[in-house]
Amino acid sequence: MEFKKVSEGTWEIPKEGGMLVPGRVYGTEKIVERIESGAINQIKNVAYLPGIQKYSIALPDAHIGYGFPIGGVAGIDYEKGVVSPGGIGFDINCGVRLIKTNLELKEVKPKVREIIEKLFVDVPSGLGSKGQFRANKNQLNEVMQEGAKWAVKEGFGWSKDLEHMEENGRIELANREKVSEKAIQRGMPQLGSLGSGNHFLEIQLVEQLFDERVAEKFGLSKGQIVLMVHTGSRGFGHQIASDYLGVMKNAMNKYGIRVPDPQLCCAPINSKEGKDYLEAMYCAVNFAFANRQMIMHWVRDGFSKIMGRSAEEMNLELLYDVAHNIAKIEEHNVEGKRKKLLVHRKGATRAFPAGRKENPKAYAESGHPAIIPGSMGTASWIVVGTEKGLEETFGSIAHGAGRVMSRHEAMRRKKGKQVQEDLMKEGKLVKAASYATLAEEMPEAYKDVDEVVKSLEVSGIAKKIARVVPLGVVKG
Repeated sequence: MEFKKVSEGTWEIPKEGGMLVPGRVYGTEKIVERIESGAINQIKNVAYLPGIQKYSIALPDAHIGYGFPIGGVAGIDYEKGVVSPGGIGFDINCGVRLIKTNLELKEVKPKVREIIEKLFVDVPSGLGSKGQFRANKNQLNEVMQEGAKWAVKEGFGWSKDLEHMEENGRIELANREKVSEKAIQRGMPQLGSLGSGNHFLEIQLVEQLFDERVAEKFGLSKGQIVLMVHTGSRGFGHQIASDYLGVMKNAMNKYGIRVPDPQLCCAPINSKEGKDYLEAMYCAVNFAFANRQMIMHWVRDGFSKIMGRSAEEMNLELLYDVAHNIAKIEEHNVEGKRKKLLVHRKGATRAFPAGRKENPKAYAESGHPAIIPGSMGTASWIVVGTEKGLEETFGSIAHGAGRVMSRHEAMRRKKGKQVQEDLMKEGKLVKAASYATLAEEMPEAYKDVDEVVKSLEVSGIAKKIARVVPLGVVKG
């Protein structure tokens, strides 16, 4: 291994060549020894980016991505540094939200199949899926600017939902003028849809609590039924990323920037190209917030119809909504000074402890819930960030389990129907748009999410609050 152990669960890759900072990797030995050499090279490459501060960071779910490893974080000096689309990803603001209920297992278990069938119909999923609501151009323009606020205004949810989302479900810096016509055409039919790949909608049971005091603040209790939604900006965000990769490659030549991998193409944050990309990227961020809000509305509606009670009666309230693929303007301590940074989080979740102004009022004293979905059929986690994490990772933690097997290899090893049957034997109902998706997303294709969360805990960058397990899954 190329890593030097710094402390329990924390490893360092020393600076070499043109690296401006060391690499920093978080994980137990079991996690670290399985990181691919390609991901290690990407960690090193990110350390070349102009303006990078402290470390090029890899979280325990890290694996090979485009430019950055997925599970990669870089805090870049806002005044002197660059923005790189590879540090955000193609599925801009892929994220997850958790919906609470006041229901228990005995009430829901007999109706899991019926609920899953209903949600599968109400929330379109699969490759190229289109929402049951088709936005026109004017509506999409509003979505780009207003995010989840637009969805609530149009009747998709409750106004108090906005108080339980990262950025209250909207980033104001979005500028619809910076988005291509092609992206708009891709986005209009996909608003309100789950999509494909690792996206899912899941009925879950709170199996175990690890910090009852914080869990109580979050409104979580053992034996409680909750629901999880995992999706992003669909083809809209993908097109914006694709559009600006070409812009960034030209900008590299214009500004004389050199990086070891063309996938890390970038532009100065305060250049025209950098600002244009950020304003377009935030349009996709707002689209994704609105997308998850609309899906939650249909989840509430479908759940109500099957259970025979209103969403209000069942307390289907939003715990929190977090973004995974995003760059955010934040202030952090660097070498003893407060510094304005653009924090790139690629397959990474923001996890701010108590005391940060960005936390919503509901979580001012506890820190906000950070949600880590597992792979299909496995547990997911709710954790909270720590002061150590704030200092070392800019308040960033893992976004999920992280792949250890390519989709092609997964499909070679097992058929989708077999995956479905294996999960049913474990008492987990899975409904998917295709068997191919089930094969690609089989649990064995991912790291052990419990070991990923253990890595966060032993390194001291997050605290475990609750572990939830699936009862039924709708796969994209």
